[in-house]
Amino acid sequence: MTNRGPVALVMAPHPDDEVLGAGGTIARMSAAGSDVHIGVVTRGTEPLFSEEANVRAKREAAAAHQVLGVAKTHFLEFPAAELDTIQHRELNRAIAELMRDVAPDVVFVPFPGDIHKDHQIVFESSLVAVRPTGGRVPESVYAYETLSETNWNAPYLTPSFAPNVWMDITEHLDTKLAAMKKYASQLKQFPNERSERSLRALAELRGSTVGVEAAEAFVLVRQIR
Repeated sequence: MTNRGPVALVMAPHPDDEVLGAGGTIARMSAAGSDVHIGVVTRGTEPLFSEEANVRAKREAAAAHQVLGVAKTHFLEFPAAELDTIQHRELNRAIAELMRDVAPDVVFVPFPGDIHKDHQIVFESSLVAVRPTGGRVPESVYAYETLSETNWNAPYLTPSFAPNVWMDITEHLDTKLAAMKKYASQLKQFPNERSERSLRALAELRGSTVGVEAAEAFVLVRQIR
């Protein structure tokens, strides 16, 4: 019998958030034998986004997740940049159903202080879905940072990202960057934040604060032992 690692679920408001915030951690957990699932909450819908762009985003996500060793990608198909127009209970229900289907031990969610409203709403609905109200619940819930969203909040007015958990991704940083390259429509040239160079710099900065070459940082939301 093979010893499997914990089952993980990463909630991504949009395709690429999962790589930006936790790509190295996904690669590390997958390599260690964990089944890592990705819940992509939204899709581009007309007139804001063309159907061609939506098809491309799904194709890029599939390629990126193959690089990371993702077990399964779940597309919830809510409208991107319009989650604030959706009945909150509908999103709560969809994410709760995903949680029941995957039964994760570990959940990663976007940080509630992100400037993008979709990120804030996904955080809230995810926390509703993992309430310890009976039955099986995740042991750990972490919030990740998304370069170009987390760092543009309003200091002292919205929650600031102050990590208290670091994941050493020294051996998996190149895999994260290779996965991000699959998101060709989203990857930009430096000095844009969504560039390979910026992602590497952030990983090295987070790593240097804890004495490793590269890391991803998280805020522990809840842990049950």
